Amino acid sequence: MGRKTNVAITVGAASVAAWAASKVIAKQEPRTEKKALLFSEVAVLTDVQRHQDVAVNSLTAYTKIADLGVHGFAVDVRLTKDEEILLVPSQELVLPDEISDYTLDEIHVESSYDYDLDILNGDLSVVPLRELLEKFPQLLFVVSMSDCPTTYEGSLIPSKLWRLLKETDATDRVVVTSHYDEQIDRFNLYAQNSVALGAGSEEIKKAYVAYTSKFGHLYRPNADLFCLPEKLGMFPLASEGFVRFLHDLNITVFYELDETDDLPKHTKLNVDGFITNHPTQLLTFFNGD
Repeated sequence: MGRKTNVAITVGAASVAAWAASKVIAKQEPRTEKKALLFSEVAVLTDVQRHQDVAVNSLTAYTKIADLGVHGFAVDVRLTKDEEILLVPSQELVLPDEISDYTLDEIHVESSYDYDLDILNGDLSVVPLRELLEKFPQLLFVVSMSDCPTTYEGSLIPSKLWRLLKETDATDRVVVTSHYDEQIDRFNLYAQNSVALGAGSEEIKKAYVAYTSKFGHLYRPNADLFCLPEKLGMFPLASEGFVRFLHDLNITVFYELDETDDLPKHTKLNVDGFITNHPTQLLTFFNGD
């Protein structure tokens, strides 16, 4: 037996021993149950900002979709110049500069130039998050902070959002998330795990690597909800095994569904809910109509 072979066997044996030892020492630590994520049926949330059947993301549009019977909304938010938390306007409203360069009143004025308000029944095409939380106290909101943490507004929005949730008594019906894991961590410095947290992109990658590496017992989740796209970069996330792995950690799993053609296949993933821009089709499917 050659020297290289001996080295390979030694390294392999050490790896197996390390894995076995870690299984004995490390125990999975499931997340604490969050009231916001307790559903008795498959949840259907919609993203009005990407919805194909409405012209703009006005309060009227949200009301019409809420009347369909959805369980909630997924929304992206940014901070205005006067530090109001605003739903990111739909692409139809094109502002010359960033949202942070305008006050809320200035954005209202800008939008009034761009749209015939009769079409919107007097409703403007920008919606403060406060209005939405107050309008629909019975619904779940998955709120994603879109401002980059290195910007001024990005540094403020975690604390501003925490204050808003307290003022509107919405801490038990909101999941706070962001593409930037750092923003979620900043928010949780204020919330101290009292609000359900969504997984950022790095958290999702970390969980998937743990799942595929067979060292999943070492993974310590920092999120209560995973909103899974079909893929994240090269990671094929849509698998029953990965969903099971997350469920074992008491993590709620939603699937982001843009096309409904393969809905029966996606339901076999046994996810807890869907975020979709086709709420009517999904509600019809799950209600058996």
